[in-house]
Amino acid sequence: MTENRPGSGDQSRFVLPEDLTLADRYVVGAPISSGAMGAVYRARDTSTGAAVAVKHVQNTTHAERFDVEARLLSLLRHPRVVEVLDHFSDERGKYLVMELVEGIDLHGVLARDGSPGLSLEQAVEYARQACEALAYVHDQQIVHRDVKPHNLILGESGVVLVDFGIARLLADEEEEEGTVGVGTPKYMAPEVFAGGAVSPRSDVFSLAATLWTLIVGKPPVYASPTKLQELAPEVPPEIAEAVQTGLEMIPERRVASIAAFARALGGQRQQTIGGSLTLSVEGPAAHRALIEGIVRTAAGVFGASASSIALLDANTGELVYQSAWGAGAREIVGVRLPPGQGLAGSVIEDAQPLAVSDCRTAPRFAARIAAGTGHVPYTMVVVPLMRHSKPIGVLSLLDRRDGGHYGPEDAERAVLFAELAVSAIEASGRAMPSLGARQPQASAV
Repeated sequence: MTENRPGSGDQSRFVLPEDLTLADRYVVGAPISSGAMGAVYRARDTSTGAAVAVKHVQNTTHAERFDVEARLLSLLRHPRVVEVLDHFSDERGKYLVMELVEGIDLHGVLARDGSPGLSLEQAVEYARQACEALAYVHDQQIVHRDVKPHNLILGESGVVLVDFGIARLLADEEEEEGTVGVGTPKYMAPEVFAGGAVSPRSDVFSLAATLWTLIVGKPPVYASPTKLQELAPEVPPEIAEAVQTGLEMIPERRVASIAAFARALGGQRQQTIGGSLTLSVEGPAAHRALIEGIVRTAAGVFGASASSIALLDANTGELVYQSAWGAGAREIVGVRLPPGQGLAGSVIEDAQPLAVSDCRTAPRFAARIAAGTGHVPYTMVVVPLMRHSKPIGVLSLLDRRDGGHYGPEDAERAVLFAELAVSAIEASGRAMPSLGARQPQASAV
């Protein structure tokens, strides 16, 4: 986060007094900014002495949803994405601790340098840098939800994306309905504003609205027939077309991805690589790209905060976690689960899928192993990976990111996904083997 606009926003949102210590670690300092979804404060981390930004959301509901999403955000590592350092809750609400990005947000840049908009070259370059951040975020199965000039900070190394719209996940349905009559948000995609399904295309809309604002000097109006080139004739047709299709009200008619939007903006640039949320053991028992693609896609399809594939070791009977995506991936990959242990072990024994609404009360839940990974899930689906009618491993899905709990219908769909996954690996020419199976001994001559 940035400290370039101290105390900006709705002053009534600033409810934390200076010098208050949060979580026995963070000492609250001056307010930075506020909005409908919370307030951000400068703070000091007493354990490191570093300056940080703390976002406070005055919502004490949906604790599981907040915990699941915040844990995922803390895994993101990219030069153009703010680093989430910590998260916690108390009786005042929920908190997200982020690195303090020194600089000025693009709303401030526009106010300072716009006449009324920025130069076309400046505006497009900032949008391209934002595309780098969003492309990485979307590759990790995460949608920002709150892209706007205020959340794009111009620092020494260019634009940094900050302040994920995690608070929007926490809004009560009654509150969402109430906000619709207040007024039209300037950058929010229509489907987000209406409480509909959120997707990467929602961020495309917001970035297109942001680029329009940087060029014109004010945000676009929903469904307006006015074209960008009418207000800024110097904009090349291909960029004007990209912005126009990025602002389509119906998501299916919108530019399909941030990568496509970036291509339309032109100016090929070296993309900065960020840290992946998908990890595998060294020399996995299936093609790395394929098995990692399976766990990543499974997480996206089932809205999970983590997913993994474990395969049987024919020598020991243990389940070996081969690849994982999301929270706890680094800790679970390579773990060996003894025969019959945990929910995964029971699925192997019974060759039947299992949906657990509440892991912590499930008698076969391997709490000790989960605690060792640093990720104790709320809810899980575990389904067998079947080959020739025999289980050879399991696919696990942990924690619905919408705060809900998995049930039998999720397990039924996951079985179909698992069947497709096994077929894809076999078709790749490297069928899932029995891990560690001893090779037949050559007969003596």
